[in-house]
Formats: sequence, C-alpha cells, structure tokens
Amino acid sequence: NPGGCQKDRVAQSIVEEAESSGLLRPGGTIVEGTSGSTGISLSLAAACKGYKVHIVMPDDQASEKVQLLKRFGAEVELVRPASISNPEHYVNVARRRAAEICENHGPGAAIFADQFENPANFLAHYRGTGPELWAQCGQQL
Repeated sequence: NPGGCQKDRVAQSIVEEAESSGLLRPGGTIVEGTSGSTGISLSLAAACKGYKVHIVMPDDQASEKVQLLKRFGAEVELVRPASISNPEHYVNVARRRAAEICENHGPGAAIFADQFENPANFLAHYRGTGPELWAQCGQQL
C-alpha cells in the first residue's frame, strides 16, 4: 500500500478494471467524489499510469487533505456539503464532471470511479485483502 491506506488496493482495482474494460483510454481523467482517502489513493495510481485526476470533495475537509491531493497531481474541486439526494452533493458533482469530460472529449476520456458502487472496490478485498488476512490468521479466527 504505497499511500499507507487500504484504499490503495481499491484505487488500483478500479483503474485496472476501467483499463481492461476499455472505459478509460490512455491519458484520460479519473473523476471521484471523496472526502479524502480514496482520492489520495486514486491520485497515486493515476500518477503511476499517466492519468489525470479530478477530485470533488466537501469544502469542510481538512486543508491538509486538499494539499496532499494537489501534491499528488489531482485537480481538486471543493463544493458545499449537501445531502446525497441533492444534485450538488460531491459524489453527484463528480459523476456529472466525468460525463461532461466525455461529452467534450469523447468516450474513454474520463471515468467516474464510483467507489461506493463500483464492484472493483469489493473485488480488491475479495481477491487480495481477504485472502491475505486469512493466511495471516493461519486460516483460523
């Protein structure tokens, strides 16, 4: 976990799935709504693979998170906190930004990482973290 967070596995899985399915083309943009950790991990994964990152996050998050995201190359868009049912909630804004990039630059120009609904999130732990923990426990709980 290069970023020191279990979300590094999730970020790698999301990016690799988008690449293998053809949803993200070289040089494209990964867009995510996050309060920090997943965005940091996506920024690291993107930097390794030559992608851009656009992070949308609530403006009440720690300024250190914003600074770290920017240091890792992310473009950060801060929005006012809102209910998830509100179109201006950070996740909904991120989804919209990814769609706008694709409308302007064509299919594959961006993906909405969608950490909360993306099956690649679960699969990162099912295929990686889970078996590692099980082995470390001697296959006994």
